[in-house]
Amino acid sequence: MKRLQHIFICSTALFLCLMSAACNFLEEYSQDTDYVRTWKDLDELLIGDCYLPVYESDYLAFTRTPASWIHLLGDEMEESQTGWDMSMSASGDFRANAFGYFTWQQRVGINESETEYFAENGTWTKFYYCINVANNIITSVENVPCNSDDERQGVHKVKGEAHFLRAFYYFWLANLYGKPYDPQTAAADLCVPLKVSDKVEDRKFSRQTVAEIYAQILSDLDIAERELGLYATPKVSIYRADSTACHLLQSRVYLYMQQWEKAALYAKKVMQAHPALYNFNTATGKFSVKDNPENLFSMGGNDVHKLFDYACQSFSVSRELYDTYTSSDLRKTRWYWKKGDFAGPIRTTTNPTYYNYDPSKSDYYSYSYADKSRQEEVSGQFLLRSAEAYLNYAEAEAYLGHDAEARNTLNTLRASRFSSDNSGVNVSGSELITAIRRERRLELALEGHRWFDLRRYMVCAVQPESHSITHEWTYYSDYLSCNAVKRYRFVLEENDEAYTLPIPQEELDFNTGMPNNPHPYREHTQVL
Repeated sequence: MKRLQHIFICSTALFLCLMSAACNFLEEYSQDTDYVRTWKDLDELLIGDCYLPVYESDYLAFTRTPASWIHLLGDEMEESQTGWDMSMSASGDFRANAFGYFTWQQRVGINESETEYFAENGTWTKFYYCINVANNIITSVENVPCNSDDERQGVHKVKGEAHFLRAFYYFWLANLYGKPYDPQTAAADLCVPLKVSDKVEDRKFSRQTVAEIYAQILSDLDIAERELGLYATPKVSIYRADSTACHLLQSRVYLYMQQWEKAALYAKKVMQAHPALYNFNTATGKFSVKDNPENLFSMGGNDVHKLFDYACQSFSVSRELYDTYTSSDLRKTRWYWKKGDFAGPIRTTTNPTYYNYDPSKSDYYSYSYADKSRQEEVSGQFLLRSAEAYLNYAEAEAYLGHDAEARNTLNTLRASRFSSDNSGVNVSGSELITAIRRERRLELALEGHRWFDLRRYMVCAVQPESHSITHEWTYYSDYLSCNAVKRYRFVLEENDEAYTLPIPQEELDFNTGMPNNPHPYREHTQVL
């Protein structure tokens, strides 16, 4: 028990150190690892400091959940300009931080009045914090006893998970702050700093290239695949990574790198090991729950639902996205609720016994409020489930010209999502690729994929495409009012440089000379 207390004391001190000097995100720490005696000590550190927390009790935690704001960037959300007054909504607290992301500003931390800035490096700091913990675990695990079967299995587990998590975090950093992976330019395109050592280095950090970061991701995933493959204990929780989760992430990474054969290879491994799909024609339970048979891995809480209040100064699922689901698509009614021009995701919990409950506002308590002090059981950004493997495989096979294989795989997924009268997809070539991309958008909506997909489609060697996105931002007389004063329209153009986020200003201030990403000033048109 004393050793475990030492673990948490050290990790807490480390966290406070990083948080108090967030801009110095890579000023490496030297954790005292004298407490490490067995793999179990490292496993405790892995759970407590390397995995993102599954739950967060504070209903405003969305503003602190790493990369939760990614949903604001693409075409999945729009302003909600109708509904209850703001006294029934908690979204206004998040809205204050949303403006710079939602309107693609040069400084994403800028407030709507352009008078001050919020912190921009929360996600950056948290990911590098977890990476630094993984670095220490990867170094320390080589020195723990590995003599008995239990010890060998434990070492495989800890080593595999630490490499998997480090790869996952670098993958996210690369796709937020580096250009999309283009085989023709990846060796020159700047990405993020790379740190894989546990050694203390008193220096400023520079940015590696996209190719270098992806090479590290693949190296970590290769080790994770080997180590987790040697861990023979049956999986007991979706909140810990295993070899099948690793294969799905490998499939995703190779898809982004346009290495279609390998993307298909690893996706097929997942479909063979875990073919389960949730069939909307027969299943009646909730979908976004931990016991969904599709789930392979989940990390971090899911606060995305807390954005969608039927109220002004909140957000709605974009009408264009909602209308893309056809009437025979069972996801439309199983995943979303609709009221007038508003659409929002259905929560897995309801709270009809909330104090001062007003039956006339049952929609609010069942869908918007829905026990706001509790997060969903699976992540809105760090979820791996079998449906993605079907989509990855279909897309890769379509790019390879294997239309029949791609079409059959796509229709296998669609059969579990559409009513029985759906005839499936029967197209080929360019139309098939378009259909797969459309299905990917519908199936993985609000799970953190869309922004990354829009980026990689721009540089795809097979059927490149880019989208223009329009967002409107309404100014109100005060933060609890529905009295609209003016409304601005912002446009993200096709192939816009703002498809790559600027480096957080705190990091540029500390790491003198670190180049920023081009991010043009965002013009607007007043429409109200």
